[in-house]
Amino acid sequence: MMQSLHTASTGMLGMQLQIDTTANNIANVNTIGFKKSRAEFADLMYRTMEYAGTATSDTTQSPTGIEVGLGVRPTAVNKIFTEGSLKQTDNPLDISITGNGFFKMELPDGTEVYSRNGAFKRDQNGTIVNSDGYKLIPEIVIPEDATDVSIGTDGTVSVVQAGQTQATIVGQINTTAFINPAGLHSMGDNLYVETDASGQPVDGTPGQNGLGVIRQGFVELSNVELVVELTDLITGQRAYDANSKIITTSDEMLQTVNNLKR
Repeated sequence: MMQSLHTASTGMLGMQLQIDTTANNIANVNTIGFKKSRAEFADLMYRTMEYAGTATSDTTQSPTGIEVGLGVRPTAVNKIFTEGSLKQTDNPLDISITGNGFFKMELPDGTEVYSRNGAFKRDQNGTIVNSDGYKLIPEIVIPEDATDVSIGTDGTVSVVQAGQTQATIVGQINTTAFINPAGLHSMGDNLYVETDASGQPVDGTPGQNGLGVIRQGFVELSNVELVVELTDLITGQRAYDANSKIITTSDEMLQTVNNLKR
């Protein structure tokens, strides 16, 4: 079999992964707190027919050698945690992080998860939860008679209750940082869980020790840039077409060889 058939097939599979990744980015362009992904590739091993430096005579040697590549392979689909644009909503429980950090929440089974999506609500008990009802950690309860909710840049949550003029602090929103956020495991619903690659979570007060500050009344939009993604989509499609052309050409060459006996 001609090596080009296998080499081109690895290229087609690689471009399929890139297009799948790009498609997911585009599909989530309006997902609050979504972080885009980037497919990364590396060339495969080489078939060495002659090593560079091989003696070609008593006094000369090959300056380059002969090496033929065997294709491409995916090495990673990397999450890019650059900040998205902020959108003002004026909803007192919509909050965003300007800078480094994640919101920590707890699943019903006790698993701790992390997210950049700060579109929070109150449940039937007044507890601050996300759209799926997962509690923000540390747990914060807004009194039923609260007439105003204020969240400071340091995460301090204060409320003014009916019949009062002074604000009362009811909780503190902390954020969490990871040494390698790209190592977090994406579990869908804008949630991540820690892994050995992400490092241990480090909780802290927003605005301190490198953590970003809290902005009330804003949500963080997706960091997907449509122009870039559409360009990548076209590039991936053209590369896929080119690799398929290689397979067609190789097939025609084999057909020519088969016809030599006639």
